[in-house]
Formats: sequence, structure tokens, C-alpha cells
Amino acid sequence: MKLPQSALLERASFDTLLDALRRRGFKVVGPVIQDEAIVYDTVTASADLPVGWTDEQDGGHYRLKRRKDEALFGYAVGPHSWKKYLHPANLKLWDATRDAGAALRFEEGDTEKPPKLAFLGVRSCELRAIAIQDKVFMGSAFTDEHYRKRRERIFTIAVNCGTAGGTCFCVSMKTGPKVTGDVAFDLALTELLEESGHYFLITAGSEAGAEILKELPTRPATPEDLATADAVVDRTAQNMGREMPAEGLPKVLLENLEHPRWDDVAERCLSCANCTMACPTCFCTTVEDTTDLTGDHAERWRRWDSCFTLDFTYMHGGSVQQSARSRYRQWMTHKLATWHEQFGSSGCVGCGRCITWCPVGIDLTEEAAAICTVENSNTATNISEPASRDPSP
Repeated sequence: MKLPQSALLERASFDTLLDALRRRGFKVVGPVIQDEAIVYDTVTASADLPVGWTDEQDGGHYRLKRRKDEALFGYAVGPHSWKKYLHPANLKLWDATRDAGAALRFEEGDTEKPPKLAFLGVRSCELRAIAIQDKVFMGSAFTDEHYRKRRERIFTIAVNCGTAGGTCFCVSMKTGPKVTGDVAFDLALTELLEESGHYFLITAGSEAGAEILKELPTRPATPEDLATADAVVDRTAQNMGREMPAEGLPKVLLENLEHPRWDDVAERCLSCANCTMACPTCFCTTVEDTTDLTGDHAERWRRWDSCFTLDFTYMHGGSVQQSARSRYRQWMTHKLATWHEQFGSSGCVGCGRCITWCPVGIDLTEEAAAICTVENSNTATNISEPASRDPSP
């Protein structure tokens, strides 16, 4: 099926998009304001969105501020990522109950059919993060069925960024700010706030998206409309708050496992795991067994964990990574270097969440740049050609 040309949807008609999704049985999840932050939750109408709000972000700093207009998507990204819907933080794997005859009965925990969710407001960097987790959980002979059954029931409405956050660095990671055709999406929006009115340039990226687009009260986009939308994204790209060193980063990191910068960052790192909890690609988990006081009922849960916790690498005799230095080094070298060997790309998409939500403002791009100042970085190869070394202490 040939997908339609881009079309313009007026702001006053935006709720028709939400109506079309609900008619198809989708629960719409998108940005809302809660607890003085923009997070993801249920959206029933466009009025639920952060209309006229933006976010101010820097290392260890996040504040909401009013805009001078009524933009629906005039912010960067908040503390939530979409992984909480696809890779739940708490998942019951099974439970066991002992009946009166002392027989054990086991039941699988995650058996309910996941809801049909429409993700509204997915940024380009977040689309990349979902694609990375697709590869992690479904890209090999071993598929995570809990992830797969959720992923198959998602409809994605992406948004091209009109605002760059103070900690964003997607341009240097080649993950944004514009949605491109090499990542899966159903619809993509660009918000246009012009003197002539408030519009959304909307483009279908799938047949399902094209069907919905046909139902909306749109008009064909003109070349001028397309140029205006491109200008919005170009302006965003020119206002990135950060930049990641691009040349030979994996090789440089793996050749400098004893660089003094690891000690420097360890003195500041709290090992609180905020960076991994906010990260849209981190996927580490642990398994926890619980038993009630009677001893007749037990449950096994999978829960998010982090390589920053001391117990994460615990083996008989103690933890493998006992120092904050080794744990931070493991996280950063995995994310930016050895992830290439495992999954064929960087594990970072440049969203900046790990910088914003670090209590002490540790900046991943700053740490990478500091290590890249060593003399042998001048001989580094391209970022797509990482060296093969084991970063463990």
C-alpha cells in the first residue's frame, strides 16, 4: 500500500486523532503534567497534554516553565521513558500455592493480554531506544515473550522535536531530532505555530497510520508547509545542549580503563542508579522470591535492577564490582562501547535523561570528552568500529 502524502491537521481538530485511536480500541498514553514534571500517563483529550509548558534542563536540574504560546509538545523529554510500558518495572513470573493436601500448584504470573496502547509524543531518540530494546528482547534466538506480547499491541505517534533540552545530544548520536524512515512508527507529527495558525504536519509511516490519517479532517500539505516543518527541526538541531565525542569513542574508552577520570567521577557518583532508571535503553533486572508468613504461598517477581547497585554482581564470596569506580566504568563502557559488539549500535540515544536526573549532575558527554583527551585518542578509529576488550575490573 502506498502511503499518503503529508497533510495538515489544525490544532482545533487534534482530538479527532485521539477519537480515531479510541475507536480502534487503543488506550492513548502521552505526556501529562504530574508532580511538577512532564511524565507519561493516560490521555483522554488534548487538554490533558502539557499545553503551553516547556522544561528547563541541565545537569541535576529540571524545572517546568510557561511558554509564550500554546504548544502541545513544546518540551524535550521528562523522567519517564516508554520502556515502563514494554518492559515493566515489576513483573510477576509465577506463584505457587500449597493446598490442604500439601500439593503445590504453580501458576504463571504474566498471563493477561496486554492492553492496546497508542504512544503519543514519541521523540526520535525514543523511537531509537525502542528499536534498541526490540533488538535486545526480540533480536536473537531468545525472545522475551513478556516484551513481545506488549510490543505487538503498540501504535506509535512520533513527534519531531521543536525544542532542544539543555541536556539533549541526539544530533551527535545521529538519533534525532527528526524522525526518519529507518525506525518504525505509525504517524509522525511536526507542530507548527505560525502567524497563520496552529497546525500539525502529519505523515503516515505504516498502513495502520495511513488508515487513521484518511479519517482526519486534514488538508494536503504544500511545499511551503514542508519547508516550514523542516526549519523547525533544523532550528532544534542547532540548539542542542550537549555533544558526544563522535570519533572512535568505543576504542578510546576500552583502551583507557585505568584513566584517572574514573576515580574523579567515582568521587562524585552516589551509585543511586537514577541514570539507569531514567535511561530508555537500560534493561537490567533481578529476580526476587517472596513467601508469605504461613509458608503456603510463594511468588517470583522480576524487577528492574541496576549495575550501580552493589548486589547486582554478587556471587559467592562477594560482589564482582565492589567500588563505585568499577560500577560507573562498567555502565559507561557498556553503554558506549561494548554495546556495539552485543547489539550493533551504541546503547545511548542522546536523550540526556541520565544527566538531568543525576542528583550531582554527572554529565556523560563530559566524562567521555575528558577520556578522549588522552594522546592515543588521535589514532582512534570511527565510532562504528569499536575495539574488542573486556571492561570488567
